[in-house]
Amino acid sequence: MIVVILIFASFSYFYLFNLARTSDLFPGIATHLSPTIAFAPSHAKHFSSLESLDEVVGAVRLDLKQIIVADPNQNIVLPYISDAVLEFQKTVEPDFTGRQKSLVYSSVCYEAGDECIAHSRLGLPEEKDALEGAADISRATVPTTDQTNLHNIRPKSLILSYGFDASDAFHRNLTEQWERQVASLPPGQLISVSTSGQHENMFMWLFIITSNVISHVKAVFEMADNVDVIVLLAGYVMMFATIISLYTNMRTMGSRYTLATAVIVNGFFSFMLSLLTVHALGVNVHVNVLAEALPFLVVTIGFERPFKLTKRVLEFSKETPITRQDIRKTMIRAVDSVALPIARDCFVEIMVLGLGAKSGISGLREFCLLSTVLLTYDFILMFTWYTAVLALKLELRRIREINVSASPTAKKNSPNTGYIRRTVLKAFSDTNTTGTEDDSKQSDGPIIARVKLLMIVGFVAMHIFKICSSFESGPQVDITQPSIARVLAQLLEQHRLSVHAAQPIVVEVFPPLTFQVAQLGWRFIPETVTRPLSSLLDVYAVYIQHPVISKWLTIALFVSLFLNTYLFKVAKQSKQLTEQGRERKNSVASPTEVQKAIAISPPAKKVHHHSDTIRSVDECLTLIQTPEALNNEELISLVQSGKLASYALEKVLGDLQRAVSIRRAVISRSSRTKTLENSLLPLKNYHYDKVMGACCENVIGYMPIPVGIAGPMIIDGDNVHIPMATTEGTLVASTSRGCKAINAGGGAITIVTADGMTRGPCVEFPTITRAAACKRWIEEEGNSIVTDGFNSTSRFARVRSLKVALAGKLVYIRFSTTTGDAMGMNMISKGCEKALGIITDYFPDMQIISLSGNYCTDKKPAAINWIEGRGKSVVSEAVIPGAVVERVLKTTVAALVDLNISKNLIGSAMAGSVGGFNAHAANILTAVYLATGQDPAQNVESSNCITLMKAVNDGKDLHISCTMPSIEVGTIGGGTILPPQQAMLELLGVRGPHPTQPGKNAQRLARVICASVMAGELSLCAALAAGHLVQAHMAHNRATQAVPNQK
Repeated sequence: MIVVILIFASFSYFYLFNLARTSDLFPGIATHLSPTIAFAPSHAKHFSSLESLDEVVGAVRLDLKQIIVADPNQNIVLPYISDAVLEFQKTVEPDFTGRQKSLVYSSVCYEAGDECIAHSRLGLPEEKDALEGAADISRATVPTTDQTNLHNIRPKSLILSYGFDASDAFHRNLTEQWERQVASLPPGQLISVSTSGQHENMFMWLFIITSNVISHVKAVFEMADNVDVIVLLAGYVMMFATIISLYTNMRTMGSRYTLATAVIVNGFFSFMLSLLTVHALGVNVHVNVLAEALPFLVVTIGFERPFKLTKRVLEFSKETPITRQDIRKTMIRAVDSVALPIARDCFVEIMVLGLGAKSGISGLREFCLLSTVLLTYDFILMFTWYTAVLALKLELRRIREINVSASPTAKKNSPNTGYIRRTVLKAFSDTNTTGTEDDSKQSDGPIIARVKLLMIVGFVAMHIFKICSSFESGPQVDITQPSIARVLAQLLEQHRLSVHAAQPIVVEVFPPLTFQVAQLGWRFIPETVTRPLSSLLDVYAVYIQHPVISKWLTIALFVSLFLNTYLFKVAKQSKQLTEQGRERKNSVASPTEVQKAIAISPPAKKVHHHSDTIRSVDECLTLIQTPEALNNEELISLVQSGKLASYALEKVLGDLQRAVSIRRAVISRSSRTKTLENSLLPLKNYHYDKVMGACCENVIGYMPIPVGIAGPMIIDGDNVHIPMATTEGTLVASTSRGCKAINAGGGAITIVTADGMTRGPCVEFPTITRAAACKRWIEEEGNSIVTDGFNSTSRFARVRSLKVALAGKLVYIRFSTTTGDAMGMNMISKGCEKALGIITDYFPDMQIISLSGNYCTDKKPAAINWIEGRGKSVVSEAVIPGAVVERVLKTTVAALVDLNISKNLIGSAMAGSVGGFNAHAANILTAVYLATGQDPAQNVESSNCITLMKAVNDGKDLHISCTMPSIEVGTIGGGTILPPQQAMLELLGVRGPHPTQPGKNAQRLARVICASVMAGELSLCAALAAGHLVQAHMAHNRATQAVPNQK
């Protein structure tokens, strides 16, 4: 993609370069003149100038175009020059209509009656005697019905004047095509000045164009008001400030200069392509329009969109170690996250500028059209060329990390390319690590896009209503000059003799085209042969022999060869390193050695060091911004000396696993036993990027827990495998036995009776009277006010009920809220803050004691959760045939019913239990919680359960049910972001938010848990009834570990 865009941009540059040299792209540089509108009302005898065509209605409209034929060295009336003029006239105005698909002048001229408007006589200046020959030539070659006229300006030039029908847009387009056709005539005896510039020396052309621009700017400044000059200078200052700000912002994100330069190049490519496009559409962009509008274009369009894309790409690239990262997936995620808002903002800006392009204001129309095309190209290139540049930068970073982590032996094997590799990677590396985590979490926000949109709307409106408008047309054609005044007078005279004499007439006088007489020469080769060769040589001269372009092409070739060679070589090296690592792994013979290699990590494996020497703390402190230059022992010394905080290791180093390893070594060496550093606590190959800032702090490793599968179990008609993370033997097996028995009876049925997470803030009033007034207000007229305020804080949080209780001057408000598929504590806390703020507006004397007043209640046994419910309230039931009870559970229906009453009901009542009328609901629930990333501390209230058993169908079958009023689960947020836990949620089919019904996945997980608890309850009660509990635990919990055979 980078190569393709560079090729297109190169051709655009070459084409625009040639257009600029011929002054075809920038007509203002070549002539410094704009068209003048001449107007003659009905029965008027002369023309007067107008500022706009909008002031005239119902008038006859003509375009007057002139061609200057000049010979700076000879007299224009010499015979061979006269022949050249005659031949040129035959080319410009042929007398037949079937000429090679080209426009014929007689088909586009303005006709008075049946003849083209023309003046048949030449008015000559005071040099009439010297130019009589030229007058005779013109009279012989120009008929009275032709509007071509030769005027003499001086003895060395003549003017050919042509009138065109401009009554509608169609005829005006034909006129412009005729003018371009004439201007692009191949060189002959007369050569167009607009095409002769391509044969000039480049430096001479640059000197001429620079002087023309300077003189043009000087003229514009002399004509402009002081306010316009101040606005223009301020615009340029803001433009340079925007560019400097781009480099500063990119540097804060870690790029020295490459990304900012790539953004500038992206904008330059878009600018070139937009200029080429508007030129192809036939729109001539005046130089002062570009000069005056370019600062505004840079400031308003700016570089905010590429900066936002860059920021998102770099943020996503830091989520996982770059060496294990799929760059393509990272780029896709980043583009997906910003593409829609960027496209929306760009579309709105294009629409506003499109309205400006539809206006009839000269200058503003061209600028808005150019800006619209520029925005389109900028959007396309940003998601193609610039995105490819970002991907290349990430690949280079990944290669650098792979090379840095390679063994010292591998580094010594490639000494020839080491310096070059370090130089290139340094240029493309991230060096600034001062960005804070809070900065990365800040939302981009729509404020910048809104300000830019307001600036664009204000700019367009300012020029539409002509408030401090800097789009001036510049110097115009002087219609009082004799050569033009005579033509206009004769046009007016012929118009008065036509059938449209009663109508006003409007003539738009355009700047002339200049042709020069070529030097005499002999042609030994036919023109049909020389013309293609000349075109080919011209292309070769411009693109190959050009002194500047040829050097750039050579440099680009060498850069391309170097970059491709380098990338291929380092990719090959990384592949070799990977293969060597695989060979080392495969060379390990015994499982015992594999286990030791995984479990025990060496204290200081110096994969990042560049020297075996341990430097001083002060010297290491100067290198803290480049942690890859420090080895692990040096980093440990920095932490031990207090120069580097242990909790900040991840942010400073960037390598999360290395940070965990160093923290682990520091803690081990400062502990009493000093065993942690080489302990069996696993360290490697974990998703620390998911843990950081979300699940745990001061991480020193991770704790593996065995995960077993119970079931499958038929729950609401679906076969479900139940993941359980536990270290208690027999738990998974016992639950599976309960699942088998329930499946034999047709499976479990579950229902969700309530869904509402709670939070109970505590507030205080000066008196109990005020407290009671607040309670009444919340329960009555204030209920809807508080509810609306709470609901406004989230798309998913919706208040279900408000329960208010008093304790003296204290007021406890229990918010019960649905929270979608999230467990919802953070969501509710945010809503409670908003609601308490609203209540404070009505009760200014209220004092907030705590956002959580234990009236929720969270992570503590409480009767309110057992009675009112919290989270998901679920009930499950199943009917097990008596034969299955005897065959699978090894007991009877009567025995199970009797045991449940005696143990789960009466026994719990005797103990004064709240919500504990079950055998071991917490066992199954906690195991599923650990496997699926739930908060294990919430098993306190989530394990509230009452298990009921009853003999049905004349005492033959067993009916069992479990009622759990406070299961607190979620499928997004918290521990559910960890990949292993996400895998278990995926197994259950409830990973992430439900696509169509928010909250459905979390409710489904609660149903599975309740049914699983019922299976565990059934199996344990059966074991107790049959007396098998002790035997099972002795068999599974006291199993002898397998010892490998020793020879």
